[in-house]
Amino acid sequence: MLTRLETIVVEKPWGRTDIPKDFGDFGGRRIGEIWFSNPAGDDAPIMVKFLFTSERLSIQVHPDDAAAQAAGYPRGKEECWLVLDAQPGAELGVGLNIETTREALHEAALDGSIVDMIDWRPSGTGDFVYNPSGTIHAIGPGLTVVEVQQNVDCTYRLYDYGRPRELHLDEGLKVSNPRPVHDPRDAAVDPHTNRKLVSGPHFHLAQLAAPIDTALVAEASGELTFVPLAQGCRVAGEDVALGEAVLLTDPSAITIEEGGRALLTWSA
Repeated sequence: MLTRLETIVVEKPWGRTDIPKDFGDFGGRRIGEIWFSNPAGDDAPIMVKFLFTSERLSIQVHPDDAAAQAAGYPRGKEECWLVLDAQPGAELGVGLNIETTREALHEAALDGSIVDMIDWRPSGTGDFVYNPSGTIHAIGPGLTVVEVQQNVDCTYRLYDYGRPRELHLDEGLKVSNPRPVHDPRDAAVDPHTNRKLVSGPHFHLAQLAAPIDTALVAEASGELTFVPLAQGCRVAGEDVALGEAVLLTDPSAITIEEGGRALLTWSA
């Protein structure tokens, strides 16, 4: 009836030691990511991650399907973020604050001034942001974010604050949108509501809360990934805790107690 996904806990230098206890006890380790391993591996179309940040992540960009496949990847990457917690002053970088050229971006990436070209948006709990492929983006410190994305390990880093990691300026700038980006799916999401957040073209994503909107759940089909965002979530009578994810095919098996909520995502 359900398949529990393997939970992968990843330490990162930009991670945090104050992960909420509901996610588990990590013994003071600096946790940056919790993600879930689908048995289908690279063939799985969707990946879900929790991110916990204490520093700015790299400025990066992802290709669309055509560019990624031309480079040998199975698909491109579009992704979205739902902010679960934001400390004062937290920011998300989404697109640019001015329209420019790829040549100017290349120079700015080399000298670090690309940081000042990013549209750094003040971010609060409940903010939802969709990043179409080609969007230059970054996540700032002080955030707990759940990320839903096309499942591919293809990230082009444009700037990384001097960290000793490879940059991908030629590949990244080739697929970058060198202008401001404001996606119509961006929104402030009430945690107590049922809401369709993404309706394709690559995946569907819905927030579910008690009482569940049965008409919304009825839209889901195929292999579904269910990710609790609070306690009180069950599938076929089995508890599914915060920090876990399961696969299922029958959305009517989902129940959520008052005060609970979860994400449900499936392939378009």
